[in-house]
Amino acid sequence: MKNIFKYDKETFLLIDNDIIQPDDQGNYEIPDGWTDIPFDPGLYLPKFYPDEKVWKETATKEYIESLQPPEPEPDITDLLKKQSALLSLQIARLQSEVEALKGGGAS
Repeated sequence: MKNIFKYDKETFLLIDNDIIQPDDQGNYEIPDGWTDIPFDPGLYLPKFYPDEKVWKETATKEYIESLQPPEPEPDITDLLKKQSALLSLQIARLQSEVEALKGGGAS
């Protein structure tokens, strides 16, 4: 058995994949418009270039980005922890400034 990949004869874009069985002599006859050259599974719109015997990406950067999931919303607990830490830091600085002012202005 061998994996083969069908591509459109005009656009050369991937259409389908299938498995073929060897003949009695163990040979594989690949039909026209098909190839046994695998493509990188990371391709979004693979296009086959028969002269080069290679698959290439044809999807635009914008198209690929449109398929990506959105960034998750920040966790409210984490946001509150950060806000609390910033407020604690501000309070500590203000207390330090007040103590400096009480002590005659030396900081």
